[in-house]
Amino acid sequence: MAERYVSLAEVNSLLAAEKEKRGLLTLQNASMEHAKVMSRLSSEDAAKLVGELKAIPPVTEFTAVKIADVLPQFPVDLRAIFSKERVNLEPEAIEKILATVAKYM
Repeated sequence: MAERYVSLAEVNSLLAAEKEKRGLLTLQNASMEHAKVMSRLSSEDAAKLVGELKAIPPVTEFTAVKIADVLPQFPVDLRAIFSKERVNLEPEAIEKILATVAKYM
């Protein structure tokens, strides 16, 4: 079994599919409700956004998923996402990322 990062929108879709198949435990229901409330994109749009973001050089899969979950609008929000990464964000990269995010809002 391979591991991968998933956005909140995808978590919501995965849990909804499981709920239809066999039902969910209490914690899984709470997780699904949280994902439903907090995700602002559809699962398909989140996957497209993650794909586009990964094409921008300093963005990894982990940070792309975080960006898709948070949908930052300002450079300071974007820098907060990258704060634990050992990456120096160039102004051009910040503008590209924010422009990409803006297409999905």
